[in-house]
Amino acid sequence: MNDQVPVVRQLNRRHFSGALVAAPWLASAAFSARAAAAVGQAAPDFSAVDTSGKTRNLSDYKGKLVVLEWTNPGCPFVRKHYSGNMQSLQKEFTARGVVWLAVNSTETGSGDYLTPARLAGWMTEKQGQPSATLMDESGKIGQLYSAKTTPHMYIISPQGQLVYAGGIDSIPSARVDDIKTATNYVRQGLTEALGGKPLSVASSRAYGCSVKYKDAA
Repeated sequence: MNDQVPVVRQLNRRHFSGALVAAPWLASAAFSARAAAAVGQAAPDFSAVDTSGKTRNLSDYKGKLVVLEWTNPGCPFVRKHYSGNMQSLQKEFTARGVVWLAVNSTETGSGDYLTPARLAGWMTEKQGQPSATLMDESGKIGQLYSAKTTPHMYIISPQGQLVYAGGIDSIPSARVDDIKTATNYVRQGLTEALGGKPLSVASSRAYGCSVKYKDAA
């Protein structure tokens, strides 16, 4: 925890979340009732429009490993990992057949909000290589998965089970230099899953900026 103190001092405290990973919420179609959806359970299905205007359904990718990456270009923790780390993961694993969906749940009234065109432009500028970048201005997908931070990472098995939820790595800081010494839980988990092995770490502490949900204070 001492590792985080200078980071919090440098950033707006409202943006930082160091909460332990909570079990995602499994919601009804009307989002009127919620029941816990934990690692090892079925990943809740959803439908969203990507930055190019195409509708994407999670169920379309059954039979493939899927990564969900919550993102927000205005977040220092996102910028840390888009210094090359996130792009490297995207490139490596999409080349191996993994579907990588970046999700932006920033509401339209937030100063961090980017239109689909601007978000797509940022992703291109950063040479990001997700399979698609999804718009979730309503926050329904984020709340369905109980996404707390940007980045907040999830891995879904080819059978449709949630097999990982948590942080991208083991060092909760916004310092680029920490990437090389951290354990990258996403790379580790995807490598194990592709090798037919159970994940040695199925959940971890999510860290980063708080997701800017529509109903957030």
